Amino acid sequence: MLEAFGGPAAVCRASSRDLSRAGLSPASVRALQQLAPADLQRTDQWLAHAGHHAVTWSDDAYPALLREIPDPPVVLFVRGDPRVLCLPQLAVVGSRNATPAGIDTARRFAAELGHAGFCITSGLALGIDAAAHQATLQSGAPAVAVCGTGPDIVYPPVHGKLARAIAERGAVLTEFAPGVGPRRAHFPRRNRLISGLCVGVLVIEAGQRSGALITARLAASQGREVFAVPGPIREPLSRGCHQLIRQGATLVENGGDIVREVGSLLGGLAQPFEQNIGPNNPDAAGSAGEAAKCLLDQMGWQPVSVNELVRWTGLTAAELCSMLVALELAGCVVPLAGGRFQRREDRALP
Repeated sequence: MLEAFGGPAAVCRASSRDLSRAGLSPASVRALQQLAPADLQRTDQWLAHAGHHAVTWSDDAYPALLREIPDPPVVLFVRGDPRVLCLPQLAVVGSRNATPAGIDTARRFAAELGHAGFCITSGLALGIDAAAHQATLQSGAPAVAVCGTGPDIVYPPVHGKLARAIAERGAVLTEFAPGVGPRRAHFPRRNRLISGLCVGVLVIEAGQRSGALITARLAASQGREVFAVPGPIREPLSRGCHQLIRQGATLVENGGDIVREVGSLLGGLAQPFEQNIGPNNPDAAGSAGEAAKCLLDQMGWQPVSVNELVRWTGLTAAELCSMLVALELAGCVVPLAGGRFQRREDRALP
């Protein structure tokens, strides 16, 4: 529909006959015709604020990894900086009723992985999600929160301040339009975006019927890596993680375990990422290797998007995003508006 009519607004204005001629099913035509003007006006009003964005399928800023899942959303409503969605992300998820030990573990992993150069993604829920978001922000790394409500509604409401902090340092996103409130069915649907944005999902404390297990199963079906932290055998919140490990998830004890496992997705840059693990070495350092030098040559000196580099290099979106963030940390490229990157003329690889 976007290609046929030129944009979302034109699709909404199209007649039933034009929509049918473009190939839309009768049920979809009826749904579009039932859009309330007040709903569209609410969306326009939300988008008029600074820092509010609608990233559509046709935009260069649309996350390349998310395009690969079976059912990516046509539009993402984003509070914050859409460019962070092109950085390599790892999801940290777990129980809303986490134990103090689980909270501490989530904070430790998020801080280590944030120092290593990853953007940490979670669902803004109580417990493990909130701990991961808070530790990520404290580490100085960007955070991404994926919500099960419209972008103008924070759920749970107690996380209003946290959502604002994430938007200032990263992005809060949703596929639901402004005005849509929390509903039970929204959160499992939201989970496919958490896993779809990331190269891997880490589960810390989960019961056997946990939403975190839904995210892990979605990650496996999307071809993402699944990691789980083991716990005491008598702790009910350990059972979900132990179940995942029995089913093939990778048992991990620290952030370095994860970095080593996803090394193949980092385009050969695992070593410089590993060097950044831990509080004693939070700054980006190290050689980016021959693969990164080749990528810089491919980039030239004009702004380019990840999608363009996918076509030019033959590398996957995951490999490119990871290499680009390493090059950005090394000061060799700069991120631009619209999800593009440009080589810096005054810096070369060591």
